[in-house]
Amino acid sequence: MSDQHQQHGATSFETLAIHAGQEADAATGAVVPPIYQVSTYKQDGVGGLRGGYEYSRSANPTRTALEENLAALEGGRRGLAFASGLAAEDCLLRTLLGPGDHVVIPNDAYGGTFRLFAKVVERWGVEWSVADSSDPAAVRAALTPRTKVVWVETPSNPLLGITDIAAVAEVAHGAGARLVVDNTFASPYLQQPLALGADVVVHSTTKYMGGHSDVVGGALVVNDDALGEELAFHQNAMGAIAGPFDAWLVLRGIKTLAVRMDRHTANAERVAEMLTAHPRVTRVLYPGLPDHPGHETAAKQMRGFGGMVSFRVAGGEQAAVDVCDRARLFTLGESLGGVESLIEHPGRMTHASAAGSALEVPSDLVRLSVGIEAADDLLADLAQALG
Repeated sequence: MSDQHQQHGATSFETLAIHAGQEADAATGAVVPPIYQVSTYKQDGVGGLRGGYEYSRSANPTRTALEENLAALEGGRRGLAFASGLAAEDCLLRTLLGPGDHVVIPNDAYGGTFRLFAKVVERWGVEWSVADSSDPAAVRAALTPRTKVVWVETPSNPLLGITDIAAVAEVAHGAGARLVVDNTFASPYLQQPLALGADVVVHSTTKYMGGHSDVVGGALVVNDDALGEELAFHQNAMGAIAGPFDAWLVLRGIKTLAVRMDRHTANAERVAEMLTAHPRVTRVLYPGLPDHPGHETAAKQMRGFGGMVSFRVAGGEQAAVDVCDRARLFTLGESLGGVESLIEHPGRMTHASAAGSALEVPSDLVRLSVGIEAADDLLADLAQALG
């Protein structure tokens, strides 16, 4: 967080989202950070850099604004913006791990994260094992003397599992490992893992942070200055940085993150209630429901329960696919977190890479990203899609 915002007393999330890292442009007074669509910068003599800028892979003022904003929203000391969420994860793993190291990953996670571990990182000598991260004892049992990282998603994708971040942080730190939390489903508005003991927060900024399905990006946020420097070195060395226009789009999205998340959550709660009462739905997975096994933990560590809802359909896989195909207002598509509602079949779409593994998802599962449209319209569309 910049000293200016500390001096002005701007500590509330909603204010930081609009102002952190985004002081008015010194040259023109523009209230929105300019898009510095530039690759290189004039130096005032050899090594005389203006503001530390020399080449936009190393640093770019628009990206700097986003990175400062990300750090402020997560309550961290260093934020880093990448070309995608997986680019952020790749940079993190290659910074923290080497051949022979071990990672504990959750039994419910984004299919792309699983693919990165199983098909890419494993080839370089990094071992991984799976544990139910909602059970700290299961995580502890999965640790080995070589474990360097414990990885969790909460809420998880697509089964909406909840992990007690503080409890798992204690387990990880007791073994000398770092805890990484993918906070994409919650966003920093609903949950701040660093304050609960996490060492690194990961985001796909494509999702709720951008919020408008018009940009792909990723982020890392840390509290440790030395780790932040290490990550920044690798970010520059590997080069998968967020471009200036992409950084600008994410910054624009973040300005309305708080109000959007309030609406996503309110709509999702109504959708979950409607699905719970529907005869063709066998189970609803939403941490806001009192019978969800992670409900109490979610209520303790989150401001709200979020906009993601998954449910299982009577009749098996084909029935679930048919629901997806019949939806009209819910757009059939991958990704999540945009203002528009999306519906998908994880087993055949976002999580196809996990088929046959410990992370395989039920074939009768449907995942919803509940948007900010009128709730009554969303309920009507789901009713007709279910038949």
